Amino acid sequence: MSRISVRGFAVASATAVTTVGAVVGVAAGDDKKSPEPVETTAAAADATLLAEIPAGQQAQAQTVSLTQQADIQSTAADAEAKKAAEESARKQAAKDAKAKKAAADKAEAERKAKEREAKEQEQAASRSAARDADSFAPQASYTVAEVQAMARQMVPADQFQCFSNIVNHESTWNYRATNPSSGAYGLVQALPGTKMSSAGADWRTNPATQIKWGLSYMDGRYGSPCGAWSFWQQNHWY
Repeated sequence: MSRISVRGFAVASATAVTTVGAVVGVAAGDDKKSPEPVETTAAAADATLLAEIPAGQQAQAQTVSLTQQADIQSTAADAEAKKAAEESARKQAAKDAKAKKAAADKAEAERKAKEREAKEQEQAASRSAARDADSFAPQASYTVAEVQAMARQMVPADQFQCFSNIVNHESTWNYRATNPSSGAYGLVQALPGTKMSSAGADWRTNPATQIKWGLSYMDGRYGSPCGAWSFWQQNHWY
């Protein structure tokens, strides 16, 4: 029986006994001193009964309290362990993401390096396959189609369109074109035309010599015909 139930029982019993005693005294006409108030009797009974609670029950109450404390401590420890585990998982995820990004960046760099190498090899092959101006037999005159065919064999394939764009704007593929105001001459409008003599003494009449000089000029000043074309588009000269 718990402390509360014992106390309740004690109070109830004391009240009942006191009440009965009072009634009996009145009925008997007892003129002696009136009985003590109910509250006093109940308190005394309560104290007596509490003192009589077995030590085992008191030990049980203490055990329950210790168990509750242990539960609280265990819950707190579990929460701390969960928090630590979540933080560790977050750090690991960040580390994994960083490593994954590094691997992806490395793979992308390697891919671009391979593409660049393949392009350089292709350009080198194209240049090695290009014919030199000296490989073309001189003719008395050349049609536009013949001049363009020569250029296709002399200019790297990936640069031909840019070269063609410039020549088309400068001379419309006329290897004898002359600018009356500036004196620029030939397919690429060299200024002065005598500059092309570094490529061959026949610069006035041989389109191949003019193409050779023009290609060398574009490579030397702009890196390539496409570099020269990019500059031309912005300035309308090169």
